[in-house]
Amino acid sequence: MTATAPREGQLWSRCGGCATLLYRKRLRRNLDVCPECGAHARVDAPERLLQLVDPGSFTALPERPAEVDPIGFVDLLPYPHRLTAARAGTGLAEAVVCGTATVGQHPCALAVMDFRFLGGSLGCVVGELITLAAERALADGVPLVLVTASGGARMQEGALSLMQMATVSQAIAALREAGLLTVSVLTDPTYGGVAASFATNTDVVLAESGARMGFAGPRVIRQVTGRDLPEGFQTADFLLRHGQVDMVVPRHALRGRLVALLAAARAGRRPASRPGVPRQEPSPLVARPAGGAATTTAAPGGDAWETVRLARHPGRPTTLDYLETAFDGFVELHGDRLGADCPAVVGGLARLDGRPVMVIGHQKGHTTAELVGRNFGMASPAGHRKALRLVRLAARLGLPVVTLVDTPGADPGVRAEEQGQAAAIAENILALTVLPTPVVAVITGEGGSGGALALAVADRVLMLEHAVYSVISPEGCAAILWPDRGAAPQAARALRLTGPDLCRLGIVDDLVPEPAPAAHHDPQAAARALREAVLAHLLPLLDVPPATLVRRRRQRFRRFGAARLGARAGAR
Repeated sequence: MTATAPREGQLWSRCGGCATLLYRKRLRRNLDVCPECGAHARVDAPERLLQLVDPGSFTALPERPAEVDPIGFVDLLPYPHRLTAARAGTGLAEAVVCGTATVGQHPCALAVMDFRFLGGSLGCVVGELITLAAERALADGVPLVLVTASGGARMQEGALSLMQMATVSQAIAALREAGLLTVSVLTDPTYGGVAASFATNTDVVLAESGARMGFAGPRVIRQVTGRDLPEGFQTADFLLRHGQVDMVVPRHALRGRLVALLAAARAGRRPASRPGVPRQEPSPLVARPAGGAATTTAAPGGDAWETVRLARHPGRPTTLDYLETAFDGFVELHGDRLGADCPAVVGGLARLDGRPVMVIGHQKGHTTAELVGRNFGMASPAGHRKALRLVRLAARLGLPVVTLVDTPGADPGVRAEEQGQAAAIAENILALTVLPTPVVAVITGEGGSGGALALAVADRVLMLEHAVYSVISPEGCAAILWPDRGAAPQAARALRLTGPDLCRLGIVDDLVPEPAPAAHHDPQAAARALREAVLAHLLPLLDVPPATLVRRRRQRFRRFGAARLGARAGAR
């Protein structure tokens, strides 16, 4: 059982670990750590700041992004009602508190998440605020400290919440380039899109004692695998044993560890290396990506649930099918060079209209045996690391990259978590934000969560007419927000996961038409349409200088973090 901090006004609190009844003042003096069993209760963001920063040194960021409801999400309650309740219950404006402070007299920028606010979920405003904190660190030339506590991306904001993983990651990349230290402190719990992005792609990753972290949550893993989980699975000590964190730190020692890290970073900085990059002014979220408007006007589509069913059809062309028909001369390259070759990801060199390209995609299969053999297109960490190796090879060779995305999500198994699934996805996202070669991504079937985004951080994102792209599956969303999974069709409509929806939101640049009634009825025609669409978007990118390419790609995803949506909300 997870311990929770006592509420104000309580004189006694029962430990969630050992059930001992504790005097509240004694517990607070011990930083909400049980003196009997050592269980670390969750603490809110304001209390965390009091524990970590020098007294009186914290200054909140002045920015106050507008309240957003980007897709008009309604489950049993309208999304704005949930936001109002969260604000009333926590006294916070959002699920993160950001600002500047000193820790042991060392200046830094901080972003501290609060699990009480909608499970610390990562939405547009949260992504915006953390990105602003990173940009403030860059402008001031100081380290960035992130304290994470989250269940993952915010379902009520659809694929726009998924984009925050890339938005914040590229802000981390800018700090890396400037030689500024980034530190994440994992607290209980840290899961999903937060774990698979900024929680694990910092320079140093600390885990507070008692913290749990992973890409997939324990309940999901049990449901998918039907297995009991190992003792201590996804706990801080588990993460340390499997090489996923730098150290496990009890709460009373956490401030001291941060002081030591910040002191080392400050001593190592040279005045001449202070970054001179001004903070980029974010643009409205709904603006089209750099390069102009989408070339296809997004017309109203069919029913979202029917589109989900078409996207999952076993006869739908796979990556290997497209490599045989839309591309020429494919030479497959295998392995992550670290000990495995994931069959759910295929990649290698090919030609497109005579031009050499690197093609990487998820591979499902058509028959039951093929689907099982390819793990239903769900990549393991080895698959993500293979993809990472191939995109870096493409950059060295000066080749453009084409990715074909068709996955229900990343592998949610025990083995994948032991091998660092969250960090593998996070590193792919980070690498693609700075890759100095053109990247065109095509969602060909299912674009599921962070497993899809790991191959879809691109200069142009295309989508087949009957494909879907979502922060969570409709079934998963229904299981969490509706009484039962039977509400999956309703969840599919609420998530705005179809091509026309995503074009309107600026996430997708173009829709690729499918032969009637869908791609699996005429795979050859579908391949021709895909080939023509990729060429139309790739050719203009070939003449763009690498530095400009990276800058525009960053601008594209920075827009997804700019949660100033008042104009859009008023226009709906």
